[in-house]
Amino acid sequence: MNDIQAVTAATARVPEDWPTTEAAALAVQDELRERLVLDEPGPPPGTGPVTGVDVAYDDARGVVAAAAVTLDAATLAVTGRAVAVGPVAFPYVPGLLAFREVPAVLAALGALPGPPGLVVCDGYGLAHPRRFGLACHVGVLTGLATVGVAKNPFVFAASPPGPARGDHTPLLLGEEEVGRALRTREAVKPVFVSAGHRVSLENACGHALALTPRYRLPETTRHADALCRAALKEALAG
Repeated sequence: MNDIQAVTAATARVPEDWPTTEAAALAVQDELRERLVLDEPGPPPGTGPVTGVDVAYDDARGVVAAAAVTLDAATLAVTGRAVAVGPVAFPYVPGLLAFREVPAVLAALGALPGPPGLVVCDGYGLAHPRRFGLACHVGVLTGLATVGVAKNPFVFAASPPGPARGDHTPLLLGEEEVGRALRTREAVKPVFVSAGHRVSLENACGHALALTPRYRLPETTRHADALCRAALKEALAG
């Protein structure tokens, strides 16, 4: 393994002022949502570094492991990997999952050997009942451009897109398009893409397609998923 692909590790700590109740978390969501930047296109797909983040839990032991894996967007070669392990930061509440994950995700991003560039979250951005999913949360707190690419549409109904790669249909919140069901492989079920922070929906979909040359899910997500699972297994064994 090349040195640049070696995994750097960090300890995830829950900030002292982190919300502990649903009401407090909702208030933080409302405050941070006002800081979203939604009028920037973001980096062009296929350029610069792009980083996938994902998390794995052991709720019985209250442990979460986050992974951040940076790829060269042009070649999809891995250029940096980091993990962070720590306590689960918040109880399970639908719509507030970011509060369980963000401290570990931020620690993993901070442990990367280089700049993360665009961040691709295994989850939601604006395609969230309160228009503030994990990708929005990470983007506002870091200032980085972020997108969400989820495996299912959460609470949104979506008409199936056409069968061809690149076909898409809107995810609607009322009359607002907050994301898209996007076909990344012909005749394979779609992924659900939404902008997080400092990226347009059009470019978010462009990045999703650029990162899926062979599989349904982005290469960033595939690498981060495998790494966070391995980190959690190692942490629990230790």
